[in-house]
Amino acid sequence: MRHDVGVSTPTAPRAGDEPTGPDEDETAAKTGSAPLGAAFGNALGGPLGIAESALPAVAFVVVVTATGRDITLAAIVAVSIAAVLTLARVVRRQTPLYALSGVLGVAIAGYIASRTGRAEDFFLPGLLLNLAYAGAYVISIAVRWPLLGLIVAGISGSGMDWRRDPVRRRAYARATWIWVGLFLARVAVQLPLYLSGSLVALGTARVAMGVPLFALVIWLSWLLLRPTESGAQGRGA
Repeated sequence: MRHDVGVSTPTAPRAGDEPTGPDEDETAAKTGSAPLGAAFGNALGGPLGIAESALPAVAFVVVVTATGRDITLAAIVAVSIAAVLTLARVVRRQTPLYALSGVLGVAIAGYIASRTGRAEDFFLPGLLLNLAYAGAYVISIAVRWPLLGLIVAGISGSGMDWRRDPVRRRAYARATWIWVGLFLARVAVQLPLYLSGSLVALGTARVAMGVPLFALVIWLSWLLLRPTESGAQGRGA
């Protein structure tokens, strides 16, 4: 995917250039949005990514509830499930990096909960992480390096030319605000449940605001960025 640096308006046609037909315009637009769509699609991680996001937390809540709050056993089960899912990625020759980070996160959450004796503390690292993400995304917008642009460039391999295009940079900044809203919404819903010790409701909110909300925000980001990226591809063709 090629982007011309610093171009925000179409250039005048050169002598001898033939007009582009509707079919060619449509192809260029689709090509322009293809890396963007692939990047957002890969971010979900497929069925394994969905399982990694939901199953450890669900298992923890179920075991704690079924055993009369045996937090240690619940933590062991949650970490074991995360480890099995990581192994599945290795067997399928997929990159296990995200799954390994997930295992580490589940292990830390389980350790904290077992040490404090409060099952709700299993969800504390996630709450703090969402606050940290929100802060990092806001800062990235303020310094004009919106994180969503960096993430999409890293996943799709489309390069960093978007930073030198004011139109595209503003689009990535607006899309990054959507992610700030995601992280803050999670905290706004889950923090009161955590403070009140509502474990089952907290686990339910964690799952419901995980992959489903993540997928919604990805879709909204794609809708916002697709016209800009397709236009950049058309100008660079």
